[in-house]
Amino acid sequence: MLDHVYLFVFGLILLIKGGDWFVDSATAIAKKFKLPELLIGATVVSIGTTLPEVMVSATAAIGGQGGMAYGNAIGSIICNTSLIAAITIAVRPGKIDRKTMILPVSFFFTAAAFYLFNAYVFGKFSLISGIILLALFVCYMTLTVTQMLRSKNKSSEPLEMKEIEEKKEEEKNEPIIKSILFLIIGAAVIAVGADLLVDNGTAIAKYLNVPETVISLTFVALGTSLPEFVTAITSLAKGHGSLSLGNIIGANLFNLVLVSGVATVIYPFDVPAGSMIGTTPASLIVDIPVMLAVMLILTVPALIRNKLSRVQGISLLLIYAAFCTFQFVLG
Repeated sequence: MLDHVYLFVFGLILLIKGGDWFVDSATAIAKKFKLPELLIGATVVSIGTTLPEVMVSATAAIGGQGGMAYGNAIGSIICNTSLIAAITIAVRPGKIDRKTMILPVSFFFTAAAFYLFNAYVFGKFSLISGIILLALFVCYMTLTVTQMLRSKNKSSEPLEMKEIEEKKEEEKNEPIIKSILFLIIGAAVIAVGADLLVDNGTAIAKYLNVPETVISLTFVALGTSLPEFVTAITSLAKGHGSLSLGNIIGANLFNLVLVSGVATVIYPFDVPAGSMIGTTPASLIVDIPVMLAVMLILTVPALIRNKLSRVQGISLLLIYAAFCTFQFVLG
């Protein structure tokens, strides 16, 4: 038991250090090419922080447990939005770049509609479903890279760019290859730390007799979302709120199209029965509706008002607390 605790703490240390390198490198790349932080967060950073989910779901699929990707994806989206994004917004609400936000949000709800169609109409995710999800991922990345190229010489944060201009000579001595290298190293360290946390945290939870269904939708989902959490907190501490928000939205999209897509292609699966409410899987009555609700609460008011409010953050935190309580009661 003590070994699991030590490894759990070591994983936490790796996450913190890896997150520090990752955020610094991502912001350096954004500044170097004069790209909006939200855009970098929704692509480069999101791919890096979604690696644990990809690895956990792919490994489970190879072992014939494709359904784990289902609970992992939904649980991670709920955790990312109603815990991680909520904390960021509650602590430091602020303005957002609506134009940059439209693309990832639109793709998320498009992917969510397709996901729901498979879950509610067919009750399963086939090989074709997985291929379509991966095709959506490729399409999103293509459009986003095009948007990045168009935005290259435009800054969504002019005041910050003025500060960058003052340090132009210093930046010239910092080659972009160094930022890319530390971005990769940071992502790798985060992935290893998250893996240690999930494996040993799950072992501790089982030792304490926490039900497996609860572990899957809460503990494992939280564990694989730790990179997003570390990135969010580090970004917030360093004053890069847009990077954090972009990371959350991008990571949520990748959970649907990349994580679920990879797992489904490897091992197609039926919607897991798991916990039941009457004769219907609880995920169809509670988990998926909560996933959609928290994303709507996060994105719609922000797109309408062009800013995030503290009320959104507090509301999302209350929903997450209620969701976790329900899972433990149901489990």
